[in-house]
Formats: sequence, structure tokens, C-alpha cells
Amino acid sequence: MPDIRFNYFPLLASASHAKSWLTIQANLGLAPNTIVAYGRSLEDFLSFCARSCIEADTASREHIASYIHDLTSRPRQLPKHNGRTSATIGFANATLQQRLTAIRLFYDYLMEEGLRETNPVGRGRYTPGKGFGRKRERGLIPRFHPLPWIPTDDEWRAVLDAAKDEPLRNRMMLALAYDAGLRREELCALAVRDVDPAYRMIHIRAETTKNHLGRTVPYSGPTGQLYTAYLQHRRTLSRERGLLFLSESRRNLAQPLTIWTWSKVVKGIAERAGVTQFTTHTLRHLCLTDLARAGWDIHEIARFAGHRSVQTTLLYIHLSGRDLVAKVEHGMDAIHAWRAKTIAESLQ
Repeated sequence: MPDIRFNYFPLLASASHAKSWLTIQANLGLAPNTIVAYGRSLEDFLSFCARSCIEADTASREHIASYIHDLTSRPRQLPKHNGRTSATIGFANATLQQRLTAIRLFYDYLMEEGLRETNPVGRGRYTPGKGFGRKRERGLIPRFHPLPWIPTDDEWRAVLDAAKDEPLRNRMMLALAYDAGLRREELCALAVRDVDPAYRMIHIRAETTKNHLGRTVPYSGPTGQLYTAYLQHRRTLSRERGLLFLSESRRNLAQPLTIWTWSKVVKGIAERAGVTQFTTHTLRHLCLTDLARAGWDIHEIARFAGHRSVQTTLLYIHLSGRDLVAKVEHGMDAIHAWRAKTIAESLQ
């Protein structure tokens, strides 16, 4: 049975149907991070139901609407920026979508078990101002698609300067994550056997990816030099050919490095650099955007990134402004030629 830390979700653990649903998701092989996200979302909903004296298993659409209102009006703390914390009202759109997805899947399970006839969340049944009427194209709440954030050149240099004092392992991970556009789960799951230093290639195994698509990608010469140095250092910790990146703390010496530890490392670098928006995923965003700026074809970028759909890859093409720049330059050249011609004709 998968290891689910139900002590993190006390209300969920005491609700038999909710606990059964989350256990089934884990048994089906969903990624540990997905299980944690589902557990956190359902725990928050159960907490709202307890505060509002609502029976979660029989909640209505009106109750779901009240929960959405609670999420959008709830005060929350923002991450530190320049050493200061600030507060805001309501959760981000992506968080709302994540919460509702977990709740919708939970009610799908209750319907499949014959415990209720309808799903109060549903799919595409609500348009603001028009109620929960007949089926519509829009979902329960609008879905926003913001462009990924990437650092400016000055911010990138600040991050690299802050990383200079990091241990060899961390510098190696930073370089490899950018070169190969790796997600943090893919980076921490790399094994020694996944790296081919002769051709400077790494193989990302399908079971370690978000969408179960394996791929093989290259890394740069400077990163190859860091890899050679790190491999020698790694042998002082362990001679086992297991996972590549190992913990060097006293408590977990030579144990596989967790994604949480890597996130803390990057957060520390970001804070020292004064670029608090920088996260582990920023390296992937920056890599794919740079490939778009360099003129890579959209399908090449999608294959490199391991995207199942090119619609996701289009975000990076748009962010790079590659197509717009070419069109603007062409348009301005044409406009300039026309104006020059009219001036010449009028002055003859």
C-alpha cells in the first residue's frame, strides 16, 4: 500500500469515503506530489464544510459556490519580497482550479459508488451571472493562462552570483536543470546510469516524468565539467550506482536528495540574489524560452521539453516574442519604405 501521510490530513483521514478515494488514487500510481495536492485540497474543503456545518458527502452546488467565495475572499500571506512579507485577499486562479479538480474527482468517485446522483462541481456548467442552468462551455470558474515568469538578464546574473558559494552538487544541479529544461522531480530522480558523459546526454525515464513521456536530451560542455567533478565527490559519499544526487547532511548522509531539499536550496539562492520569484521551475521556463528565442521549431521544443501537446509549448514561443519581432521588423521596413517614397515624390 502506498505511503500516504494521513497525519497531514486529519479531517480527510476521519472521513471514510474521502480516505478511500485518496487511497485509490495512490494505488493507481499517481505521482506522490499529486496525491499530496489532492489531499491538501480535499482537507481544506472538509475544513470549510466543518466550519459551515455542511455534510461534505451530500454538499450541493450552492455549498460549492460558497466554498469558492471563501477561497476568493480568504486573507493569505504572500512570499517574502526584499525581506518583507505582505498579505493579499484570495487565492490565485491556478490554486482555485487545483482545489476544484480534486473535489470534482472526489464527487465522481461518490457517483461511481452509487452514493449520490450528481456532481455538484460538474464540468462546464456555470457562467458568472447566469447561475447553474443548462450545460455551458465555461467551467465553474474562469481559467486564466498567464505567461510563465522568467528573470531579466540582470536578475539571472544575480542568481548566478548568489550560487557561486553553493556546494558543487548544488551548482551542478542548477546547471543541469537549465541545460536540459528539467522539472525538479526529473532532476532529483536522475540516476547515475541515466547520464552518458561520452555524448553529454541524459535519459529522463518515463516513470519520473509528469506525463509519463521519456526523452533523451543533451547538456553543455561546462555542465559536463561540473558533472565529472561532482561524480568524483559523490564517490566519497557512496559507491552505489543509484540516484545521482545525494544528501550531504549529517542526518541523511548519502541518502537520495528530495525535491523539498532542492526547493529549499533554490529558495535560499533566490533570497540572497534578491530575486524571490525565482524557483526550481524557473530554470525550465528560461531554458525553453531561450530555445524559442534561438529559433527552434515548436515541435522541436515540445519534444525537448517532453510536452504531450504543443499548446503548452506555445506559451514559450509567445513569451520569447520571436514571431512578433520578425513581423514588426518586416512591417516597419515596409512602412519606412512607403514613407520614404512619399517624401521623395512630394519633394520632386
